Amino acid sequence: MSLLYLPEHTENALLALELAHKETAHLRYSHRTLFAQSIDTIWVQQLSQRDDLAEKVEAFVSRFGRLQDHLGEKLIPRFAALLGESPKTLLDVLAYAEKMQWIESAEIFIGARRLRNLLVHEYLSDTQLFLQALLTAREATEMLFHTVNAIEAKAAEIGLRNTP
Repeated sequence: MSLLYLPEHTENALLALELAHKETAHLRYSHRTLFAQSIDTIWVQQLSQRDDLAEKVEAFVSRFGRLQDHLGEKLIPRFAALLGESPKTLLDVLAYAEKMQWIESAEIFIGARRLRNLLVHEYLSDTQLFLQALLTAREATEMLFHTVNAIEAKAAEIGLRNTP
């Protein structure tokens, strides 16, 4: 019988996956409620006068960044350790996730990190840039959801949920 994973990493991997599910649920809610609206240049221009809209954007951006950080800093590295890998840098982590097909590409994942910075800093100064970043983040959110689902599928494949 061969090991499918290193049991000493089970608890940390499952905790990271559980947190990823919670953060995904929160981001999914923000994503759904924010993008239920028609977002265009006029909508973005109203952000400075509409606290309700600005609050929706801030919740989305915060949750987007938090899930992204969790994936790159906790979930992927902990599942890599579970499977016997030990990537050291974020680039190593993303290369491993790409190899495992948990993310489409490291370049796309890093691009989503740049989006977060634009979303935090540009909505008060550059309407068009912010609008484009927000619409791109809408799509990038699906990538984050896919990553959590892919890692969940790997956990199921190796029978991780069946451990005591």
